[in-house]
Amino acid sequence: MKKILIVDDQLEVRELVEVTLRVGDYQIQKATSGEEAIKIVKAEKPDLIIMDVMMPGGMDGLEATRTLKNDPDTKGCKIIMLTAKGQQTEIEKGFEAGADDYFVKPFSPLELIKKVEEMLG
Repeated sequence: MKKILIVDDQLEVRELVEVTLRVGDYQIQKATSGEEAIKIVKAEKPDLIIMDVMMPGGMDGLEATRTLKNDPDTKGCKIIMLTAKGQQTEIEKGFEAGADDYFVKPFSPLELIKKVEEMLG
């Protein structure tokens, strides 16, 4: 069973993404901050991370992505940024940080399912 980590500070978004992904046979884990995400990724090694950019605390999604992609133990994790930041410069920052794909909120649940299935092979 593939593991997916949903990282977003908003409960509603975490729940919406989880419900969206229930169509597949995935083990879903959730985190509310970049710091929490890194701890979970190091311990659980999820196959895919769905990461928000804007989160409270010291580490946003871009920094968490950069940290994970620069760590030899976690650099293989696939990361989809899922954020309200949809300007081209923001999208470029996401890819520069190491994101494998980028979705802008509000998102199409069908498109997200399709992308998750594509990334998990």
